[in-house]
Amino acid sequence: MVKGLIYSRLMMVKEQRGGGFFLLIDPDRVTERVYLSLSEAAEECGVDAILVGTSFMLNTNFASAVKQIKGVTPLPVIIFPGSFAQVTPDADAILFTSLISGRNPNYLIDEQVRGAPLVKRFDLEPIPTGYMLVESGMQTSVQYISGTHPIPRTKYDIASAHALAAQYLGMKIVYLEAGSGAQQPVPEEMIRAVASYIDIPMLVGGGLTTAEECAARIEAGASFIVVGTGLENDPTFALLCELTAATHPKESVAV
Repeated sequence: MVKGLIYSRLMMVKEQRGGGFFLLIDPDRVTERVYLSLSEAAEECGVDAILVGTSFMLNTNFASAVKQIKGVTPLPVIIFPGSFAQVTPDADAILFTSLISGRNPNYLIDEQVRGAPLVKRFDLEPIPTGYMLVESGMQTSVQYISGTHPIPRTKYDIASAHALAAQYLGMKIVYLEAGSGAQQPVPEEMIRAVASYIDIPMLVGGGLTTAEECAARIEAGASFIVVGTGLENDPTFALLCELTAATHPKESVAV
């Protein structure tokens, strides 16, 4: 694998399409049939990359799920790991995340130390990512598992300072997430504040269910939108195509 190929491809997408869309698949939440169907439909709907991750690994062989997904799509398949146990060789890249919004050393550095040798052994492309939980109106799985507090949704200065620290630490992306099934997505005002304060791309996910919500966050400064929950029960893939189109403003203008 050419080092940096996936990251460079994503940056090209951002430049050419004005933003991007990541489909998040949690193999624990849906059946094999559903996640493979979503993966097969992703390219036609305009998805730019597929993230695969889960909090628990209760019901699936995670490595097998990643391999299956990679087998049915030409899109980049990127691991979004909940722990070092989810580092598996059949993906193209991995979001090498540090939960910088929390102060639990397990998710700041310990899991990363355990996972780094596996990333090297499997020759995965690491994309260093500052992962930031944002208050969403409910306790999310990540918040519970990590034992950390999310950034209050009205504290734009705290979010901006964390994102800038990620940039200065050499991370290539910051990821602001409200959590799976969040009651409230990351506020546009927070996205706008963070985007004006840093020079690296921003992923935003959690609680986004409409094209309008996705488009507004791209306009506010998000580089990529991440959606998983809500797409799992749409057999027509109409919503997936609609949300994806909303994150590509340059293509909309061209049409």
